[in-house]
Amino acid sequence: MSDRWYEKAVVYCLDIDTYADSDGDGVGDIRGLIGRLDYLSRLGVNCLWLNPIHPTPNRDDGYDVADFYNVDPRLGNLGDFAELLHQAGNRGIKVIIDLVVNHTSDQHEWFQSARSSPDSPYRDWYVWSDSEPSDRKQGMVFPGEQNETWSYDRTAKKWFYHRFYKFQPDLNIENPQVREEIKKICAFWLQLGVAGFRMDAVPFIIEKTEPGNANPPKDMEFLTELRQHVQWRKADAVLLAEANVEPDQLKHFFGDDGGSANRIHMLFDFMLNGRLMLALARKHPEVIIDALQDTPKLPPGAQWATFLRNHDEVDLSRLTTEQKTEVFEQFGPDEDMQLYGRGIRRRLAPMLGGDRRRIELAYALQFSLRGTPVIRYGEEIGMGDDLTQDGRNAIRTPMQWSSLPNGGFSTADTLVRPVVSDADYGYEKINVTLQRHDPQSLLSWFERMIRTLRECPEVGSGDCKNVDVPVPSGVLVHRADAETGTMVFVHNLGEDDGVIDLSSLEPEAEFPNDVLADQEYPGLELGKVAIAGYGYRWIRLKRRP
Repeated sequence: MSDRWYEKAVVYCLDIDTYADSDGDGVGDIRGLIGRLDYLSRLGVNCLWLNPIHPTPNRDDGYDVADFYNVDPRLGNLGDFAELLHQAGNRGIKVIIDLVVNHTSDQHEWFQSARSSPDSPYRDWYVWSDSEPSDRKQGMVFPGEQNETWSYDRTAKKWFYHRFYKFQPDLNIENPQVREEIKKICAFWLQLGVAGFRMDAVPFIIEKTEPGNANPPKDMEFLTELRQHVQWRKADAVLLAEANVEPDQLKHFFGDDGGSANRIHMLFDFMLNGRLMLALARKHPEVIIDALQDTPKLPPGAQWATFLRNHDEVDLSRLTTEQKTEVFEQFGPDEDMQLYGRGIRRRLAPMLGGDRRRIELAYALQFSLRGTPVIRYGEEIGMGDDLTQDGRNAIRTPMQWSSLPNGGFSTADTLVRPVVSDADYGYEKINVTLQRHDPQSLLSWFERMIRTLRECPEVGSGDCKNVDVPVPSGVLVHRADAETGTMVFVHNLGEDDGVIDLSSLEPEAEFPNDVLADQEYPGLELGKVAIAGYGYRWIRLKRRP
């Protein structure tokens, strides 16, 4: 069995400022998070992914970084962060942080210096044009909120490039000093004790941007450089990348043409995510089977990260127009539920109508597919969203801990964002404390499911493929094989009960048994595997010592 820790991880993503407030100022903080580490340990997660923690003007939820070497004072200080790493380590939890180096805030001292004078040592740290670029209004990441990617700076008397918002000028990756600075940033946080980085917007980081070229070449070799640097500084550090690119480009982010896994360790599987959403909307698994068959072969050590919801919108851009329409109709029919013409800004529980059966099914399916599962905070209790908030902030509301005012998140009168308080998903009804006292709650189920996954290393480090047997409509059967044994998974995305003949697997079976299921099924006969509507069964087919 591989000893790569990230292949056996369960990653939990959170914003510190909306998780737990320890000092009553209305903003979550590091000390508040430290006080909730035992909760996370009991849940079963062993890796925390923290959204941006750095000082920021906070015009883009912290993704407009003003200082890469410090902690946002609203959250605490470097001493608090070091204590978080220590206390998390005591509980066997690794911590990775967002590495946002495609751009900086326009308030960063580098940009302020760069725009101030042609002689500034930071002038070439950014991307400039003397004249208005012909591709000025192309390549916007946030259509409807952006109308250009080149803006004129009156102080510099030049146009500067910003793949994202105007207040986030892009760094110039072709400048050797910028490359070295990014490596230094990584080294700083690795030395402090982080286990790695979730790299934001990787395809844009490595763009060799030039005015007038809307599709510039990419400097893949920088990823090789960065991987080598990170690995030398901390041998087991991991790079988890956001790279929503065409399928034929994905392999280049993992490694070079020689087949070595010498670039990014893990990529979020956006192709699978879109198809999972389409399959849930259709109540049929055909597109998931296609996704498993279409998955490019990864070099040893490379890994997918699976997810249903993250901190952004549900991005459906890899689906066809017709497929996207299907998902919108089921999960985001109203215009205010949609974003950028490509995504849904809702949490999963309300998308599935609060149907506990479908919520369990969706997460049982995600956690059983090849790769490392990533879960967004609050999903484990079925939190809802607040569509009155702007854009993606709809799913960035405070964690709901109890029935106390503000959901137990804070004692302040004014919060960083309002806590959800509607009739269906408000904190009075949906919170950790209530579910802690209910052995049948969604939180209790998540704890059982994650513990079970940790006993099934085949999922993270093994081979995953469809089991090609006749099945009722809506049913997916897949298997995971590794040196530790074989697991078989049955998931019914449809409403109707069914029976599957898995007798073809009997020659491989050694005391097959359910390790997780939506209900107690009487006896397990591989020739007659019953499955309820929206049901699931994780079956241990055999175990090797």
